[in-house]
Amino acid sequence: MKMFITQFFLSLLLLAVGFLLLRFLTRKNAIRPSHPSYEGPAAYPIVGCALDYFKNRHRFLEWFTEILEKSSTNTVKLERPGGVIDIMTANPANVEHFLKTGFENYPKGERFRFTLHDFLGRGILNADGELWKMQRKTASYEFSTKSLRNFMVETVQWEIQNRLIPVLSNACRTGERMDLQDVLYRFAFDNICRVAFGVDPCYLLPSMPTSSFAQAFDDASDISAGRFFSAVPFLWRIKRLLNIGCERRLRQAIRVVDEFALHLVRSRRSEISSNGGLPTREDLLCRFIASFSNDSNPVSPQNCLEDKGEGMNLFLKDMVISFMLAGRDTTPTALTWFFWVLYFHPAVEEAIQSEILGVLERRKAPAVDVEGVVFSFEELREMQYLHAALCESMRLYPPVPVDAKAAIKDDVLPDGTCVGKGWYLTYINYSMGRMENIWGRDCLEFKPERWLKNGEFVGENPYKFPIFHAGPRICLGKDMAFIQMKSIVASVIHRFSFQVGRGDKFPEYMVSLTMRMKGGLPVTVRLR
Repeated sequence: MKMFITQFFLSLLLLAVGFLLLRFLTRKNAIRPSHPSYEGPAAYPIVGCALDYFKNRHRFLEWFTEILEKSSTNTVKLERPGGVIDIMTANPANVEHFLKTGFENYPKGERFRFTLHDFLGRGILNADGELWKMQRKTASYEFSTKSLRNFMVETVQWEIQNRLIPVLSNACRTGERMDLQDVLYRFAFDNICRVAFGVDPCYLLPSMPTSSFAQAFDDASDISAGRFFSAVPFLWRIKRLLNIGCERRLRQAIRVVDEFALHLVRSRRSEISSNGGLPTREDLLCRFIASFSNDSNPVSPQNCLEDKGEGMNLFLKDMVISFMLAGRDTTPTALTWFFWVLYFHPAVEEAIQSEILGVLERRKAPAVDVEGVVFSFEELREMQYLHAALCESMRLYPPVPVDAKAAIKDDVLPDGTCVGKGWYLTYINYSMGRMENIWGRDCLEFKPERWLKNGEFVGENPYKFPIFHAGPRICLGKDMAFIQMKSIVASVIHRFSFQVGRGDKFPEYMVSLTMRMKGGLPVTVRLR
């Protein structure tokens, strides 16, 4: 019996190897790029370019940039184990093609949806087709309302005055070194929980409390992202099937997140039902529930759901968690790198401080510096240099360094690269910000002035700078992200300065959905 089982599995292994070899050979000859250029790292039968992939696993972004620079079109082909083909690009024309011109041919794709489904379900970040369109229309309307903008601004201002400034002031008094990245993530977590769910987890306090929900959310995000960066794509599926290792931890983390979110969804639906279908709070969850409860609303998930009760609860949970992920991870990541780079560019910090003082001087009433100054929406719009500095920081250190799509049918990109049906396309924000042919010879320099003309901020082509995505899927929270970032930077820089504890050592980044700084950003806080 034992010999039979051994022979059986050996036969399966040989069949699998033969299948993968055949797939490799047929795909390799199916479609060839129509331009003479470096095509990408060497690929071998069965394993593809897994050897190079594994060798560079701790420096993915630098490796991607190096191989893209070798190509005359900044586009290369990567073949991963199992015959998976990924076209990687840092070419703005290509990015515009699959984010806008050929949008319908490049959805998130089955691989993306399946990989993140355990965590994000059918939320907007993980949806395609009609389900995505329905969520997009609903969210677009809510994000365009002045009431939501005011609620978000007031929430950020309250968090700055009552949480962030006291925590930094306490660190200033004690003289103890603190992790600024952790502080910014705690701020973002409290802020997005209030905006998305209408609850305050009180995660940013001088005592730096623990939170099972926050830890579970971190684990779910990091482990889900790790699925994408596995050198052997199907390895995580085996772990998931056997419920072992990191996949076991992911399942446990998702259970905590889902229980927390579903409890709030059920509670809010009950409140709104008792209130005649009208929202009882200003948060996103209440707005979505009220919108979907409106019988006259032509945009509703009802047709997409078989179960209008618990099925709707699960859908709302997925929808809000997507917005929570987008709002929690990106802003603190961007600000962590911003404060780090600012420390090494004191002239830029001085220019920002001067701009802030100019805004305060123009106030009709004198600015009283109590536990920290907060700024109005109109005052933040005046801060053109700060806006430029933030964009320049995100150009070099994008919070979301890569994004991917999948091709529904064969296509040809503007640079002549042929794309096969089922192939994946990945654009590398990190690499695009470092391309000399896009940004000039000074592309590696931090120069906010490149975004200014006569002292006024001038935006770039979004396909050259797709930090907030572009085309039909452009980030709905872009304006609110800038409000939050500018509010934090202006209020903090006006009152404090940071001594970075890393010295001149360049920080490492974590391989996750966002470009988090590995080990955090240790700083000593000083009062100006």
